[in-house]
Parts: sequence; C-alpha cells; structure tokens
Amino acid sequence: QVQLVESGGGLVQAGGSLRLSCAASGRTFSNYAMGWFRQAPGKEREFVAGISGSGMSTLLADSVKGRFSISRDNGKNTLSLQMNSLKPEDTAVYYCASAFRADIQTASSRYGYWGQGNQVTVSS
Repeated sequence: QVQLVESGGGLVQAGGSLRLSCAASGRTFSNYAMGWFRQAPGKEREFVAGISGSGMSTLLADSVKGRFSISRDNGKNTLSLQMNSLKPEDTAVYYCASAFRADIQTASSRYGYWGQGNQVTVSS
C-alpha cells in the first residue's frame, strides 16, 4: 500500500521560509515522478512543482519560480519543497503526490496517490 506522509507546514510571516517534506513508502520511489499541489479556500487545486523519477528534471509553476524549489532523495524515499520569500497568496493546504509514470506531470489526474495535506499560512 502506497503511503505519503507530509510534514513541515505552519505559520510564517511574509518574506519568510518553510520547507515541506513528504516520506513515501509502498512502491519503488524512483520509478515515479512526484509533485506538489496546493489548494486555497474557495479555489481549485493547482500544480506547484514537479520532479521526474530520477530527479534530473524539475518544473515549477510560474507563480513560484525563483522562490520555491523541489528536490527528492531516492535513497531515502523523500520529497521536499523549499519555499522562500513566501507571500500571503501562498497560503493554502499543500499536498505531495505520486504520479503514474516517471516523467513530470502537471495535471492532478496524472497522480494516483496523495498525502494528507499540510497547511501553510503566510501572514502579511
């Protein structure tokens, strides 16, 4: 059974930093792309960042380019999202997800497994 367990959310002031982590188990981690999504109140879930199974390729949404970075450790089966220069509009529940294939996916329908979600709140 695939499990994704997230940690690291919280409350931070605008301009601050947070790091989200996601621990995966239940299948060969490096075979699948991973992604981070977020959902703010009243809004649809949106793609934030993706990384290929090998970790060689990454993709960031335009709204977070230059501020966020995604990485993975295939030896430890962990995924991370480093968030710097946070803005109030980054406030949302953040989800890690595991894709059906190894190349980066941006559509949520391309992901079969999801973490429980982690609240990130950025105060102004």
